[in-house]
Amino acid sequence: MPTSKEILRQKLTRSGSEFLDLFTARYPLIYVVSSEEVRVEEEMRRIALAREIKLVAWSITRGFVQLAGTHKGGDVKDPIKALEHIAGSEGAGLFVLRDFHAFVGDPKVVRMLRDLSTELRKTRKNVILLSPVMKIPPELEKDAAVLDWDLPARDEIRQLLDELIRDHELEGSEHIGDAATEDGRRHLVDAALGLTLLEARNAYSKSIVSPLKRLDVRTVLSEKKHIIRKSGILEYYEAQEALGDVGGLEILKTWLDRRENAFTEEARAFGLPVPKGILLIGVPGCGKSLTAKAVGAAWKMPLLRLDVGKVMGGLVGSSEENIRKALKTAEAVAPAILWLDEMEKGFSGTGSSNMSDGGTTSRVFGTFVTWLQEKTAPVFVIATANNVHQLPPELLRKGRFDEIFFVDLPTIEERKQILDIHLRKKKRDPGQLNLGKLVEAMPEFSGSEIEQVVVSALYEAFEHDRSHFELTDEQLLAAAREIVPLSVTMQEGIAAMREWARTRARMASNSQLAPQQLGISIDRRLEV
Repeated sequence: MPTSKEILRQKLTRSGSEFLDLFTARYPLIYVVSSEEVRVEEEMRRIALAREIKLVAWSITRGFVQLAGTHKGGDVKDPIKALEHIAGSEGAGLFVLRDFHAFVGDPKVVRMLRDLSTELRKTRKNVILLSPVMKIPPELEKDAAVLDWDLPARDEIRQLLDELIRDHELEGSEHIGDAATEDGRRHLVDAALGLTLLEARNAYSKSIVSPLKRLDVRTVLSEKKHIIRKSGILEYYEAQEALGDVGGLEILKTWLDRRENAFTEEARAFGLPVPKGILLIGVPGCGKSLTAKAVGAAWKMPLLRLDVGKVMGGLVGSSEENIRKALKTAEAVAPAILWLDEMEKGFSGTGSSNMSDGGTTSRVFGTFVTWLQEKTAPVFVIATANNVHQLPPELLRKGRFDEIFFVDLPTIEERKQILDIHLRKKKRDPGQLNLGKLVEAMPEFSGSEIEQVVVSALYEAFEHDRSHFELTDEQLLAAAREIVPLSVTMQEGIAAMREWARTRARMASNSQLAPQQLGISIDRRLEV
């Protein structure tokens, strides 16, 4: 027969259960990081009622507020007097200090917290510092336990969805929308993962009152996109591209196709591990970022773009807090894809970080690679880099990524595919052109340069002959002659990357250009 503690634990979330352990172990100071005051305090209220102790919350605007049990609290709004009040309070209890991070810069407050920590060990009282940000002065690092409160899990969001359906009397009506089936409700729950309970409630409510007047997954996802963007660190990218929009890279595409269903419970039962991610290294403009976007659409998973530059905040400690918050959000949204574009620019300064920024970049990088190695949540990381020599060596060792792919300049067949794709995107018929002749005139062009050839030819045609809709070979050849490809201006750099990739990475295409082919001159291209 289960004990009272086991029954209580079944009613708590994972973070609530962890808090229960800290409370039972008599930790006097517990720093809880969460922006969901109501949700966190409700779990603490369950614990207080089960243990028959009082739960009291303090804020600078309202003083002490009784949440459970009996407490004689006054209108104490000064933080120093609030701590004195807790010290003199009788009986067991949990005392929640809301947004107390704003006062820990005061030496007197810090000293009183340390004194209080010593005194509380002899009592049955606990002080909880509840704040959306973690700000612990060095003096308190050894005295306080830190708990990052998880965002709502699937069962919590499902319970919220069921409550809204019941409260709005949507069951059986046309307004129930996507929630009419069990599968639809699962998609609605997945769409709200990564949001706080209040944000999820607002997203569902907005869907109900939107012009559609029903619960709709797309409306919830749209609202989720705006909420995630508010952080300024993660960007919710709505992928429109498909893997068919990526020319060439057949080996990489096949590798990705085989892992599309590896995030399911069936894959776990079969014994497959959750894929960690890939690192795409290679020539700029050859489809690395486009592949990341296409995977998000192909796998029907949220694509979150992490801007490492935005992680680096101006305040001391804010950068480390930003990366933890971003990774925690990605895990809450999981299964999801986390995309880091041009990663070498964000982490290239780790070697000199102690001299240049006080070690901030090194600490942020250390947090990221540790998470990359140890993460268990189904977050698939796609990182891209143009210059492998600027990447920290720790990032390249086995175990960080499932595979490292080298993306080279496209071969002649791949250039045909790329040219065909871009012509069709611009609503032109590739069958009216001599693609073989055209790609021979672009022997060293990257995918982005081929796209620019089509765009330049369209500008030329629009200015001189708008009556003729189709492009001509001559217009495209003329546009190609005006472009000096990156493979010429960066000839030595590309050769060095190829030499590195020869034994350290897997080729993304079936047939890559040989190093000696790189030296085709501009004169030869103009003669074609």
